[in-house]
Amino acid sequence: MNSELFRLAAPQAFFPVAGKMLPWFSFLAGALALAGLYVAFFVAPTDATQGEAYRIIFIHVPAAWMSMFIYVMMAGWAGFGLAMNTRLSGMMSSALAPTGAMFTFIALWTGALWGKPTWGTYWAWDARMTSELVLLFLYLGFIALKGAIQDPARADRAGAILALVGVVNVPIIYFSVQWWNTLHQGASVSLTRAPSMAAVMLLGMLLMALAAWMYSIAVALARLRRIILERERDAEWAKLQRSTA
Repeated sequence: MNSELFRLAAPQAFFPVAGKMLPWFSFLAGALALAGLYVAFFVAPTDATQGEAYRIIFIHVPAAWMSMFIYVMMAGWAGFGLAMNTRLSGMMSSALAPTGAMFTFIALWTGALWGKPTWGTYWAWDARMTSELVLLFLYLGFIALKGAIQDPARADRAGAILALVGVVNVPIIYFSVQWWNTLHQGASVSLTRAPSMAAVMLLGMLLMALAAWMYSIAVALARLRRIILERERDAEWAKLQRSTA
């Protein structure tokens, strides 16, 4: 079992495995998204306080969850690669970053749309909004830093350091409502208490969260395969250049 895991840690060995998993996660992402959107817009009742405007939470909340979760996973892969010097780990962190940035942007954008009818403003510099914006800058900085360094090994090390430093921002986002006085309401879903929303609303939100999760895996696998091919091509080109020099 351990030998098989070590074998899959090689990019060339994981490449076909990722190709086999990709269609399954893509199908699950599509099916769960369709089910979640149907529940969100055709089954879930109108909220007594916020009216129809509340339905944006079915996009906003899963996007916000994924923005934080993907950053933690990205930092974890980057840190593992930094400690164990595994090439696949650095590639995986690179594959995750654009999707995390996309979900962070969606969370900020949908939050602004939700904020206008709910709070009377698109944006307020409160702790959660500001720390989520910082998260977007961390994603973009990670992508830019790795793209600016030509040597893959050096790029992976530099990106890993930035990712590990930035991960401290994730608990700030999550606990900001408890630590500071913000416009955001407390969490409607918690592992320590019963949810404070109707069961059908919770079902729609969880379906959309699972869809976002499956989508993230599918896109990361597709991007990882492309990164592996690009690095192998660059390595072959460098080898050819050395042999002809």
